[in-house]
Amino acid sequence: MQFPSCLRAFVVNVSPMQLIHHHIHDQGELPVILLQVDRLTLAKRRWRGTAEDRVEFGFDLEHHLHDGAAFHQSDIAVYRIAQISEPVLAVHLGTDAPAAARLGWIIGNLHFQLGVEGNSVLVPDDPALRQLFEREHIDFTLDTQVFHPLSGGHHH
Repeated sequence: MQFPSCLRAFVVNVSPMQLIHHHIHDQGELPVILLQVDRLTLAKRRWRGTAEDRVEFGFDLEHHLHDGAAFHQSDIAVYRIAQISEPVLAVHLGTDAPAAARLGWIIGNLHFQLGVEGNSVLVPDDPALRQLFEREHIDFTLDTQVFHPLSGGHHH
């Protein structure tokens, strides 16, 4: 691309944005460069992001990417998704299956996603869920971590 001479001094290392359509299977032992992105953006098929080395990417995906997915490889590095941690509420259930079933039902009734980690159910930190837990006398703790909700089920 040619720029007028009055603009050439301002244009340094302009490179086109890389357009990504799907994940890749990286080859070899190249260094990894991360692109940090939040969970809600990862749920989209079209979005833009900038990797740690400031390379810009546009995503026009057939299928959503997931945390840790490789999406681009250059001669010197592999680019991977790094999902950003977020506030979550954790409800420790131990081995109480009826309590787990009831909790899953009431969270699902509000159309919130949930995750399971060990004997705990994780949900996004949301005022509606905090209010629900307090009303139902369900003990929870606040944590910050990468939230991987269970897949499947009904989506609106």
